[in-house]
Amino acid sequence: MFRPLELFVGLRYVRSRETGYFVSFITGVSLAGVALGVAALITILSVMNGFEAELRERLLSLSAHATLSASDGALADAGALAVRAARSPGVAGAAPFLEQQALLTHGAEMSGATLRGIDPAREGAVSAIDRALLSGRLADLEPGRDRIVLGRVLAFQLGAAPGDSITVLVPTAAGVDGELVPRIRAFTVAGIFEVGLQDHDSVLALANLADVASLAGTTGATGLRLRFADVFAAPRLAAALAVRLGPGLRARDWTEENATYFRAIRIEKTMMTLILLLVVAVATFNIVATLVMVVRAKRTDIAILRTLGLEPRGVVGVFLAQGVMIGWAGTALGVAGGLALALNVERIVPFLERVFRFHVLDADVYYVTRIPSLVQAGDVSLIAATAFALTLLAAAWPARRAARVQPAEALRYE
Repeated sequence: MFRPLELFVGLRYVRSRETGYFVSFITGVSLAGVALGVAALITILSVMNGFEAELRERLLSLSAHATLSASDGALADAGALAVRAARSPGVAGAAPFLEQQALLTHGAEMSGATLRGIDPAREGAVSAIDRALLSGRLADLEPGRDRIVLGRVLAFQLGAAPGDSITVLVPTAAGVDGELVPRIRAFTVAGIFEVGLQDHDSVLALANLADVASLAGTTGATGLRLRFADVFAAPRLAAALAVRLGPGLRARDWTEENATYFRAIRIEKTMMTLILLLVVAVATFNIVATLVMVVRAKRTDIAILRTLGLEPRGVVGVFLAQGVMIGWAGTALGVAGGLALALNVERIVPFLERVFRFHVLDADVYYVTRIPSLVQAGDVSLIAATAFALTLLAAAWPARRAARVQPAEALRYE
């Protein structure tokens, strides 16, 4: 005979049609509910992981993985420090920078902006700015030429185009009492970039580090922008690098600078997970109902098995096996369906858009116009384990109830 006995009898009950059409229907609904919930969870979390990766890529296209800035606002010998930093383990690139709040005007239009002074020769080592966003326009940011590159939204607000002259005003502290005195200079628009994020496209302007330092009246860079081989190692490596390069340096990584974005995504992922877990929970209630009806229908069988010497824990095992089989099958189908959807969502969505003639993410409204997907093995494993555990818990109470059936009581009325 197939061993163990509990699993053999439990599998027979799963395949049995003697319990009636209604019980079989509820069993199918339970299995389908678990599968649907697991598939939906895997797909939704993969899409949200994809959006998180897309957002991180866009944020870091113009932002460094980490920055080191001087506590007193001035960074002595920034070029030498950048060379030392670039040679440190795990660091893929380092470049000095200077940021100033500025007011840009063009004709009758004006807008506030963050004016970032960069070293074009080094900037490509810490961002994708020269490769993907400016198409080589960094070469125009030569020192002394007063050239500037604007974000697309900022250029639109100013009504400026490449070749136009704009006026840049930065406030500087002058005099003993620290009175703010504006410094003004005309810059020529060398190019326009677009990242696809409001924080970059609407407020950021890039110019040569020497030109910005001259305008602001400073001696040079105020910090270093760093890029690491592993972006997730940035918090740890940046803090260690700040200590290694000398006192007076403060490290700030991308997780701090963009904490609001990623906190919002984590909250959304958590809420979506909890909501979709309710689908699995409802399916587990169906499993409870199914097993309760099976226990009532199999009271005679339980009594005979007990009479033949099956222990109460063996009866528990019989019905646990039945519930586990339903949960295992539903979870397996859900994982297979969820992976199929998550891995092909970037092809499925455009197909649905063509068939039904609608746009999920309209380019006139959203920066991101495609639905990305990133499947993470940890998420899939956690979802499958949670779904399986819920079905196991759902089967526990009916199984314990079956173990309490008294053989004499059950056989008396048969």
